[in-house]
Amino acid sequence: MDFQSILFDRPDAARPLDDGAARELLADLRLDHVIDSIADDRDEYDLRPHFLAPLRNVDSVNYRQDVFRDLEDPALVAHLRAFAKTLRSMREHLAHGELLARYQRLRWFAGAVGIYCRAVTDLADALAATTVKSQGFVGLHDYLAAYVASAEFATLVADTTKITDELASIRYRLHIDGDQVRVARASDRPETDYAAEVDRTFERFKTDAATQYSFTASASAAMYELEGAVLDTVAETYPRVFGALERYADRHAGFVDAKIAAFDREIHFYLEYLRYTAGLRAIGLAFCYPVVSATSKAIAGHAAFDLALAHRLNDADAIVTNDFYLDDPERILVITGPNQGGKTTFARMFGQMHFLASLGLPVPGRDAKLLLTDKVLTHFQRQEKVENQRSELEIGLLHVHKLLERATSKSLIILNEVFSSTSLTDAVYLNRAVLVRVSNLDALCVCVTFLDELSTLNEKTVSMVSSVDPDDPAVRTYKVTRRPANGLAYAAAIAEKYKLSYASVKRRIGA
Repeated sequence: MDFQSILFDRPDAARPLDDGAARELLADLRLDHVIDSIADDRDEYDLRPHFLAPLRNVDSVNYRQDVFRDLEDPALVAHLRAFAKTLRSMREHLAHGELLARYQRLRWFAGAVGIYCRAVTDLADALAATTVKSQGFVGLHDYLAAYVASAEFATLVADTTKITDELASIRYRLHIDGDQVRVARASDRPETDYAAEVDRTFERFKTDAATQYSFTASASAAMYELEGAVLDTVAETYPRVFGALERYADRHAGFVDAKIAAFDREIHFYLEYLRYTAGLRAIGLAFCYPVVSATSKAIAGHAAFDLALAHRLNDADAIVTNDFYLDDPERILVITGPNQGGKTTFARMFGQMHFLASLGLPVPGRDAKLLLTDKVLTHFQRQEKVENQRSELEIGLLHVHKLLERATSKSLIILNEVFSSTSLTDAVYLNRAVLVRVSNLDALCVCVTFLDELSTLNEKTVSMVSSVDPDDPAVRTYKVTRRPANGLAYAAAIAEKYKLSYASVKRRIGA
């Protein structure tokens, strides 16, 4: 199989988000914190674009999920991390060499090639000894096996070994007289081993318990310049070897295979997401491979949670999980209940799960069936800016209008407290009109609202309510359950709890 991208299936399988849409969506769903945490730690791999390109088809989602399943093998992950670490060392060698004089740079280049050859050979051997099932890793195994067995790679290894051995065989003498340094070939007769003479001289001062000291010596720019000048003179003394070194560097200038370089970047998309979720798995939170469909809108999720919030809290006892489902012809979840009861968190969780699933990633939850959406569209309230001459209502109307223009029957729309700044009558009228439009589109939707009337719009509408402690209505459980909106005035319960109700205040002032 000809892999354009070894672990990412076909190059046209994804649809990158434009910058504006990405910023708004990720901020609304709090996925910006997740992606920043993952990508910022690995800037060298430029991972962010991979997290901003949802997949177009179910096969590509399954392709990535299968790669993640292979990565459940700790031994395989260890081999991949070792490979990545070695490739990083190779790049550091190349970068360091660029700071040095010509022959020093060429020697560091040869060292980098040697590191690369060992890394590729070790990974090929590791994959040969590991059972992998995903199309991605099977393809990688086959590609590496063929590459390591190729004449091209054999020549690279042989040339690197030869030039390294020839450089190691060079012997020369330095004669230092004041500020004068002379370089000459080492003579054929044995040289005096001054280190051995020093050891013999100070042998009698040795003690049984010698104190060990460690220190780091850093070379100055002047020392590098001196080393470069010495090496230039050595090159004049051994022109054949250093001429061969220059030809070697020219011949193998682009020694890193393009597919292997792409793999080195791509694998971190998987490894860094696993690293991000590892702590949450360790405290008992579940992640699953969702069953993703391009057509079915009968969706469900169990023990699901807000990934960004869970990562921030990092406490299993503080993280509340929720369940949901929609059966045909249901499409719209209308979530009501008290303020600060977890409604917005639920909506974010719902959007996160669908977006993460569209990247082929494991999603937070015990199990899930989700729609592969063509886009996730969000409207969350934003603070008014002083310089903005438009009212909050006008801004909301324009934003929702643009959102509905972009939406299709395969979209997911998340509306959070839309038109809450206007009167109750107008809010009901405007929200009803929006949900009718969403219903006609047959799109999936989550609508967080204080308007109970919206929960019974039509047969596509399902009511979910954020719960409170039945013994104390002022206490939120953050559980969002599927049941009819009850219209209870939770604010009154809170006011009574804190002695701020009308009757309580009257009693306190003696009225």
